[in-house]
Amino acid sequence: MILVDSSVWVDYFNGNANEQADFLHARLGNEPVAIGDLMLTEVLQGFRDDGDYRTARGLLLDLPVLNLVSTDVALAAAENYRMLRAAGITIRKTIDTLIATFCIRERLELLFSDRDFEPFVRHLGLRSAIPD
Repeated sequence: MILVDSSVWVDYFNGNANEQADFLHARLGNEPVAIGDLMLTEVLQGFRDDGDYRTARGLLLDLPVLNLVSTDVALAAAENYRMLRAAGITIRKTIDTLIATFCIRERLELLFSDRDFEPFVRHLGLRSAIPD
């Protein structure tokens, strides 16, 4: 199963053609694709038009929605953040640390375009859905 970050969903819904959005488009309906509860919030809060919001909400709720944060994930995310920080790498958003940590723990591939996930790939074993 591939977990898709909000950075890719935003590009997908906005019709932005890029490697990640095209990868998502090719897999929808053909491979197991999921969204996390945190990404669901991030994506849906960005819709201004009520009709677009309802359409996107319906489409996203047809996918498996994974609950990403538990006490164990929160503690592991704090440890991962501290480990990267000690290596001189600062992750800009806590939510990205939580998402990456969940994927690492659950051995899920993450489809992302946000560069903050790269240190998790290089240093902590996060699996990118699009290999280098």
